Amino acid sequence: MEFDLSAQPEIVQQTYGYAVQGWELALSWLLSPAAWSQFALLVVAWLLAVLISTRMKPALQRLIEPDDRAGVFATPRRFILRFLPLLSPLLAYALTGIGESIVRSLFDSGAVIAFGKRVFLFLAARALVRDMITDPLLKTMGRFILLPIMAIYAVGLMDVVNTALTETIVGVGNIRFSLITVVRGVIAGTFLFWLGQWSNTQTTQIIAQKEEMRPSIRQLLIKTVEFTIFAVAFLLLMNIMGINLGALAVLGGAIGVGLGFGLQKIASNFISGVILLVEGQATVGDFVELDGGEAGTIVKMMARATILETFDGRWIVVPNEDFITTRVANYSDSGSANRYEAAFSVSYDTDINKVPALVEAAVATHPEVLDEPYPPDCELRGFGDSGVDFAVEFWVNGLDDGPNKYTSDVLFLIWNALKDAKIEIPFPQRVVEIKGGLPKAEA
Repeated sequence: MEFDLSAQPEIVQQTYGYAVQGWELALSWLLSPAAWSQFALLVVAWLLAVLISTRMKPALQRLIEPDDRAGVFATPRRFILRFLPLLSPLLAYALTGIGESIVRSLFDSGAVIAFGKRVFLFLAARALVRDMITDPLLKTMGRFILLPIMAIYAVGLMDVVNTALTETIVGVGNIRFSLITVVRGVIAGTFLFWLGQWSNTQTTQIIAQKEEMRPSIRQLLIKTVEFTIFAVAFLLLMNIMGINLGALAVLGGAIGVGLGFGLQKIASNFISGVILLVEGQATVGDFVELDGGEAGTIVKMMARATILETFDGRWIVVPNEDFITTRVANYSDSGSANRYEAAFSVSYDTDINKVPALVEAAVATHPEVLDEPYPPDCELRGFGDSGVDFAVEFWVNGLDDGPNKYTSDVLFLIWNALKDAKIEIPFPQRVVEIKGGLPKAEA
């Protein structure tokens, strides 16, 4: 049965043609003395490069490795050390380039040498991805984007693949572009996303170290820089892909209509978040309580919402608009203390004139109780059913919850002070009146 190539799909015909060309090229190399001399030159260049790099690496490592880990140039020098695995393939590439001029002058041919140089570049790219890149996203890009591209370049098919991708046109609506534009956009978009994320992280760390700024201003600067970085990355990506920004005018108009109707709340929350950061009335680390009953420590302020963490570890997502349109109690306002009170009772047999001084002195011994703005103050609150009711007010810097147990500690102090003074803390007493007297027992 004969193989009819003309009946096969076009891609099969093209693949078969490339395979035949490759086979013919391999046969011509195997039967050519010039090709064998070039192969020998490649082998010698690689062995010589391995020998030189083996001897140079220890010396270079001793020369570049910093003695002081905290020095100014310590980090750049450690960064340079990571590129030592590239020494062997790059030396082989350089030595092959030197020998290429000699071979071309002798045989007027250098196809094998050119192929070997491309292979050495592929080995350098493989060492870069395998040994030097540590970032997960960049390593993934290297494995699935850089190495395939270098492999295609090494076998000499870069122009063929580039032409095929350029001639393949796809379209979405009225927008038409080639596959090479899609590939270029994926590569550039991935790299720009990583670069924007890295730049945002570095800028955030620098701004966070500026302790002289208000926390709200720092958060506002961080959000502004983040928005600017990714906006610039988006514009660069559009430029790289060759997309005219004027073509996005219709999409921009649709987004504007959506903001006016369906996205009204999102726009309101975004603007409210900016106002919160500018005014600084509540910031990360503050304990707040809203009118709706939500209470917790602010752990994150985002463009749309603010996250509160309660003392039992739950996260509450509160829209930023609620911080503007409702009343918010901030228990962590800068420079202010919080007042609490602990209620107790004493027996009616007690000389109540001695109780305030006794309790105030006991509460003042607590290390967290403040003398300013006011020292502990014990007040008579009323005459209850079972005893005389008192309450002591005290001021502390902090919240009476979570790791702090201020009210519990104060009640312990009151209990011990009253016990030491032989003052009775009454338990509930009731007088029961039976109308008509008790029933008579029958004989």
